[in-house]
Amino acid sequence: MKYGEGIVPTGKPIKPKIGVFDSGVGGISVARAIKVALPDYDVLYVADKDHVPYGTKTPREIHGYVLPILQDLVNRGCKAIVIACNTVTTTMIGTLRQEISVPLVGIEPMVKPAAALTKSGVIAVCATPTTLASKRYTLLKSTYAKGVKVLEPDCSDWAHMVETNTIDRQHIQERIEAVCRRGADVIVLGCTHYHWIEDLIKHIARGRARVMQPEQPVIEQLKRVLKQLA
Repeated sequence: MKYGEGIVPTGKPIKPKIGVFDSGVGGISVARAIKVALPDYDVLYVADKDHVPYGTKTPREIHGYVLPILQDLVNRGCKAIVIACNTVTTTMIGTLRQEISVPLVGIEPMVKPAAALTKSGVIAVCATPTTLASKRYTLLKSTYAKGVKVLEPDCSDWAHMVETNTIDRQHIQERIEAVCRRGADVIVLGCTHYHWIEDLIKHIARGRARVMQPEQPVIEQLKRVLKQLA
């Protein structure tokens, strides 16, 4: 077999590459899930630890950080890139798709499935201030959550807590207890950093609210994109 057919001189197969990007440790859980689901691909994970968290920064600042990182993943041979950051996806994925030459798979708050699942008519979206202020998130609510009350607890310091491993359980419990008392029976995790405290949030909300995060839907979308590229 020739080397150009996917074999290096050592005899080891060359795996195609998928890029995964986030501002910090949040997207690691997404990258791991992708690796399990798609073992025939090498997953390159890049985190912008110098500028984390993104959720309190302006879109212009974030774009300046993100563009060169995504371009580097393209230069390293990634066939597709998963933006494992709700803030980046909701504020600028359309612009980035015009600037990056490979498909970008975004991640955004699961407003649509949450609105479809709620029986109380109340859902809670835990997300960063920049995500909550984005046009995309506003569109998600106006399109899919008509007639549904959407609670948006203050989670502005959660990403920092996760990134620095300084989890304030009492603080998180107060936020989750508050939305449960107000009738939320579905809680959406709209930041991949929050996946690291998913078990804690589920424990607090147990018996009252279902907790949702989008790793599996993102993987399914990535599979569809890769199939189209094949």
